[in-house]
Amino acid sequence: MKDLRQNYTLGSLLEENLPSSPFDLFQAWFEEAMSSDKILEPNAMVLSTCADNKVDSRIVLLKDLREKQFVFYSNYTSHKGTQLEKNPHCNLLFPWVELQRQIIIRGEAAKVSESESIEYFASRPVSSQLGAWVSEQSKPVSSRMDLESRLEKLTTFYSTNKLTKPENWGGYEVTPLQIEFWQGRENRLHDRIVYSYENNEWKISRLQP
Repeated sequence: MKDLRQNYTLGSLLEENLPSSPFDLFQAWFEEAMSSDKILEPNAMVLSTCADNKVDSRIVLLKDLREKQFVFYSNYTSHKGTQLEKNPHCNLLFPWVELQRQIIIRGEAAKVSESESIEYFASRPVSSQLGAWVSEQSKPVSSRMDLESRLEKLTTFYSTNKLTKPENWGGYEVTPLQIEFWQGRENRLHDRIVYSYENNEWKISRLQP
């Protein structure tokens, strides 16, 4: 592994080209990631949480980008849900290594409204809706067969009953306090631009690589 090397030459991130809002830059980078045939899921992001002095990370999917929040959906009683309940501070990481880029979002998570969660749940494929009912996310399960058996029973039940959103399932909106954009550069002198929200405005600074 010590001999693995990659030279970064795909782009640059210079102050004279930066928008005043980090959301504008995120949108531009996200559209480039969407256009890339090398990235399977450009909306995949690593969510890191911390509770009881323990850090946990996992991949979730960005489902909405608002003017001030990044939105994803999950089970509220999962590990991530219980950790965010104790400590809403979290990080989001978009690892677009194929574009020699990454974005780190540091902020606070809060639940979206119940009506918004219901609306999004209704827009999901029926298979995904059933999956939300089947899985008691993060809880132990004796076998794969148990999950499939539960899916079969719920599929039968909801074939004649209205499929509604589980009470313990819904969305989170992450309000960023800081957004860092990383662009790989030659000689490991990477570009690191940080937007920090201070006194109701975004301030821009450059970090050493």
